[in-house]
Amino acid sequence: MNRNYSNISYAESPFGTLSEFMSKSFGWMFAGLLVTFGVGMGAVASGLIFPIINSGLFIFTSIAELVMVFVLSARVQKLQPSTATALFFGYAVLNGINLSSIFLVYDYGTLILAFLVGAVYFGVMAVYGNVTDRDLTGWGPKLMGGLVALIVCALMGSLLSMFGLNFGIADLLLCAVGLLIFMGLTAYDTQ
Repeated sequence: MNRNYSNISYAESPFGTLSEFMSKSFGWMFAGLLVTFGVGMGAVASGLIFPIINSGLFIFTSIAELVMVFVLSARVQKLQPSTATALFFGYAVLNGINLSSIFLVYDYGTLILAFLVGAVYFGVMAVYGNVTDRDLTGWGPKLMGGLVALIVCALMGSLLSMFGLNFGIADLLLCAVGLLIFMGLTAYDTQ
């Protein structure tokens, strides 16, 4: 019962309206980020990361992740929903294993902040789309503006730290300023 969904419109889509589809997509990204973060933290906390790195299994998991991306990209229109879900969470697990080596470099506070801000963003957007029934597809330019704002804030933070101006709460402030700028852009455009 493989159905090709690429040639149908959203009006006849089994996924609901475009707004519902986008809200569900944000919800899936929220879940995927949480799984990736949980697996990465678990690999570091349990010490599993060290045998993965030392045995060369890390190269295999990296290649497997790339293969999974290509398979999902090529077959996403023809996969059963349950198979696509399993592959998505398999990808999130592999991504967590591969990112766990980065978890050895940064402190837990920075990692929690980075993943939590990303996951909360997707979760809030999923709830926003469901509650307001607004179409989230037009957010591309706004998201690009938010990304530029975050990059500018990060560069400013890096410049300040080069001159010895390190603040204990600088990471949190950087995220807050970037998100406020993004939310300001979003509120301005939706009116």
